[in-house]
Amino acid sequence: MKRSAATVFATSLFALACVTQRGEEPAAVRVDESTFRRHLAALSTDEFEGRKPATRAEEKTVGYIRQQFEAAGLNPGKGATYYQSVPLVEITADPNIALTVTRGDDKLQFAYPGDTVVWTKRVVPSASIEQSELVFVGYGIVAPEYDWNDYAATEIKGKTAVILINDPGFVTQDPELFAGRAMTYHGRWTYKYEEAARQGAAGALIIHDTEPAAYGWDVVMSSWSGAQLDQVSADGNAGRVAIEGWISGETAEAVFKLAGRDLAALKAAAVKRDFKAVPLNVRASVAVNNAIRRSNSSNVVGILPGDKRPDEYVLYMAHWDHLGRSSATSADTIFNGAIDNATGVSGLITLAETFSHAQRKPERSIIFLAVTAEESGLLGSAYYADHPIYPLERTAAVINMDALYAGGPTRDVAVIGFGSSELEKYLSDAAEAQDRVLKPEPTPEKGYFYRSDQFNFAKKGVPALYSKLGIDDREHGAEWGKQQQDDFIAQRYHKPGDQYDASMDFRGSMQDLELFFAVGHRLSREKGWPNWLGDNEFRATRDASDDAR
Repeated sequence: MKRSAATVFATSLFALACVTQRGEEPAAVRVDESTFRRHLAALSTDEFEGRKPATRAEEKTVGYIRQQFEAAGLNPGKGATYYQSVPLVEITADPNIALTVTRGDDKLQFAYPGDTVVWTKRVVPSASIEQSELVFVGYGIVAPEYDWNDYAATEIKGKTAVILINDPGFVTQDPELFAGRAMTYHGRWTYKYEEAARQGAAGALIIHDTEPAAYGWDVVMSSWSGAQLDQVSADGNAGRVAIEGWISGETAEAVFKLAGRDLAALKAAAVKRDFKAVPLNVRASVAVNNAIRRSNSSNVVGILPGDKRPDEYVLYMAHWDHLGRSSATSADTIFNGAIDNATGVSGLITLAETFSHAQRKPERSIIFLAVTAEESGLLGSAYYADHPIYPLERTAAVINMDALYAGGPTRDVAVIGFGSSELEKYLSDAAEAQDRVLKPEPTPEKGYFYRSDQFNFAKKGVPALYSKLGIDDREHGAEWGKQQQDDFIAQRYHKPGDQYDASMDFRGSMQDLELFFAVGHRLSREKGWPNWLGDNEFRATRDASDDAR
């Protein structure tokens, strides 16, 4: 039986205390806030048009990053070039879409994108489900390690799965059920579609609910409507379900009412291990017609060679892309993406300059990787992980920067996926020098570890660190700090309002950049290879790379 989240948490704390000798103090350094702000202000202007891949904005964006890497003294990261080409396919659905649900002579019709947002990942001119039986499959999870199978008692082939977001532990808050409040990968929307395809479903529709999804319906509309990017696959994604998508909570209520079912009661039943999928005895039809365009996007890669072990690596990463332009008619149609993630790219460039100018040079090589298409499903980092320029088994660590929040100095550092790897000991030592402590992320139910680019490296076994500014603000306290971060998610995340303002306070994130420098610089001078802790899901893969090293 899988150990409870509480047990893993306690074990991890002990392991972190034992994992490494304190050794030499992390390098003391100050990053240049004016450099960070200069790049942030530039990358988040309207000139960059929201930094959407495979548009004219990409050429401006990757060109800017390449120029800054070169100016910082980095060598090209892929032979003679700074670019790693990432093949993509862009699928744009005709917005004239309607989802129809029928029961006998009764019919409901739901509009796109207000009631439903659907698409196909199959690279085909059109895709549809026609009179497909809807089956409520609870959380749509098959997880033997948790003794859980939502599909065990149903035949879903050719039918459409209706699925709840997140996982049962979130609802029950039971630490013995999955990971309790913290989302597992089984709670992610990506997993829901993957599992439905493995089960042979024709379609998969996730019921939106703001709290367990961690974002509102407006984010669904802005993120999954319009042109959608995906990786190029040999079979054109023929193995995916024909129709993927979301239905709003209100749409779900209407569908379940038509089916004569109580959605609230079925949700309550779905958190129990003995739950069995429920045929709804209603049928759904929807068709999407696509325009298809193939293109190549770019990861931008620079390297600072190590002066003693240049064939060993520490990798810093941030995604450069955002959502581009809105199709809505409004005063502001550009998603500037200042916090998400012009801050991360600005931090990447600032750290490149800091390493280049440091008196003590790294012994291992330092890679600086700006990846594409994170907003489309972590595509650029997935491509690098599948086609690494530098061997992953010889990559000591990945440090990811995704959304450096504005705010003043804090007493804490929020670690995403807290208690996962030995890298947290390095971070803890560096934080101690700032009189700060590591704490678990305040919202583990949102599954942020699985929503950012380090996840693709973790799946390959590479220890990955993803942390953010804490919430315990030294001047205003923890409640105020959490309110500030919550306000960003509610008001500006994936909205045109995510813009840079010169009055923003970035003192806290400058401290975080100094932590990231200290961790990477220390790793670059050591000969050991950090690992995942305990029975972490990625440890076995890392252990298997020992022989290759």
